[in-house]
Amino acid sequence: MKLNRRQFVILSAGLLAGCAMTKTGINSQASATGERTIDAGPADAFREEGVYDRFRNQGFFLIRRDGRLLALSSSCTHRSCTLSAGPDRTFICPCHGSTFDAKGAVTKGPAQKDLPLLPIRIDDRGRVLVQVFGTD
Repeated sequence: MKLNRRQFVILSAGLLAGCAMTKTGINSQASATGERTIDAGPADAFREEGVYDRFRNQGFFLIRRDGRLLALSSSCTHRSCTLSAGPDRTFICPCHGSTFDAKGAVTKGPAQKDLPLLPIRIDDRGRVLVQVFGTD
């Protein structure tokens, strides 16, 4: 099948629109502003102290610290690269080298803003819901 330029542009636009609609993934609800609520699973799955980094590609880390469960953004405040969790509960940006401590405070630039805490709640079924704000 041979496409002319116009057909290619129309087909590409449709494909991109379809991809954008599926970007939020499974177990999430999206809004027009890019805000979404992610069901992270049962609260009992996060009993151990430490960083749960399996949600980093969905925009957050879950952290159990001092008996409390927190959600911290996994996007670097410099250029929105996805952070990695270090073994010492710090966070590292693989793109430009920014680092953040266990509470999300900048310890090394170029990032200048701390990582934001995200709203989190446990619903009536005992599931952890995290509100993530899109920057796309």
